[in-house]
Amino acid sequence: MADQIKLYGKVFINGNIKAVTGLHIGGGDAGINIGGIDNPVIRNPRTNQPYIPGSSLKGKMRSLSEKIANRPQNNPIGEKVSIHVCKEKDDYLNCDVCHIFGVPGDKDFSSPTRLAVRDVMLDENSLSGMSADLGLTEIKWEATIDRITSAAVPRQIERVPEGAIFKDFELCYGIYEKSDVDRLKKVFEAMQLVEDDYIGGSGTRGSGKIRFENITLSCRPGDSYGTSGTPEKFDIPDPKSMKELLNSQGNIVNWLNGLLFKG
Repeated sequence: MADQIKLYGKVFINGNIKAVTGLHIGGGDAGINIGGIDNPVIRNPRTNQPYIPGSSLKGKMRSLSEKIANRPQNNPIGEKVSIHVCKEKDDYLNCDVCHIFGVPGDKDFSSPTRLAVRDVMLDENSLSGMSADLGLTEIKWEATIDRITSAAVPRQIERVPEGAIFKDFELCYGIYEKSDVDRLKKVFEAMQLVEDDYIGGSGTRGSGKIRFENITLSCRPGDSYGTSGTPEKFDIPDPKSMKELLNSQGNIVNWLNGLLFKG
């Protein structure tokens, strides 16, 4: 680990996530109960409303970032599941994925994980036509077809319906060295990859397409912590979509360099 660690600032990417198609992020198995749904969605235990866990969004961003960078899946984290983790310092120094999404703290070359992703709560008003008593979800029937007999085995999938808005997502990105400013573009790339893919389950069968909307970007310089000042804002042109964020990334890099590395 580096002998000295300096936080130059925190960048905040905020906005809303819209479910373009029905969204299924699985919760506990309710199928053991009589009449239970085979595949329920995860719910906020306080409100009983569906939400998007930060771990699900960050995990998808990491997975797609590893694939587009062609990083080896060399670190098992469960049965038949592996992710990329750099094993040597020289590899780590040139790996955007491990800098952004993190490596285990026991690596002697590790530095702070740059990206934190918060849970995103449902905007109940976006589903005003749905019944809160029914959990603000829909039940989608699917069937597994036996390839030999053509027999169908039906099952239920609970989904948050198309059009739902998950409000006020937040990606918090730490700047610990000057190269982290340019590396922020890889976070934007990961967001674009998620839009073109899906989050949650059943994505290859129509579920989980999302869109980032009303995106804002701001930065709190490290030397402003301990004061009452608010983060500095970067003006992303309307409609504040991924397209406009990507079109602005060169200006964002210049703005952050001027804000955090004066002189």
